[in-house]
Amino acid sequence: MTLHEKLIFIDLETTGANLINDRITEIGIVTVSADGRIERWSSFVNPGRPIPAFIQDLTGISDNMVAAAPTFEALADTVRERLEGGLFIAHNARFDYGFLHHALARAGHALSTDVLCTVKLSRRFFPEEKRHNLDTLIARHGLIPEARHRALADADLLWQLWEKLTASMPHDIFSLAVKALRQRPALPPLPDR
Repeated sequence: MTLHEKLIFIDLETTGANLINDRITEIGIVTVSADGRIERWSSFVNPGRPIPAFIQDLTGISDNMVAAAPTFEALADTVRERLEGGLFIAHNARFDYGFLHHALARAGHALSTDVLCTVKLSRRFFPEEKRHNLDTLIARHGLIPEARHRALADADLLWQLWEKLTASMPHDIFSLAVKALRQRPALPPLPDR
């Protein structure tokens, strides 16, 4: 990590946890450019299938809310452009990266970027703590949630966490931890359809 690296905080809402069979219903991205400019972007995504009732209860996203939304394929170019040239930062990053990797592949695009998981970052800095889920981090660090289980609001929480952590520790210690934890995930290929 450099002082002037583009940071991309991202969160997804989906129809479930299966990378192959489930689909994205909402994308939220908070981009912090190298000059410190912050840009927030989000979109509902029509998953092309019903959202299970328990997911609707968790996220508050209903079938009606995504019915007129664009498909992921219609958003693929925009999403790919927003993810280029920066560090992909997510909570349980393998989940978000995996969903985007597969969705972009289905749309004919590749995703290959360095990834940082904020769960791993929290464990690195607070190994004595047992819990590192987002609700715990909100309480532990005094983060201010606009909404929970909504993509842009959760991406913004990750940006708040980043700000709290960078303000509370020396830059060289924070940078070394990020350098040690950033990776380029290897995911299984999409099955032939």
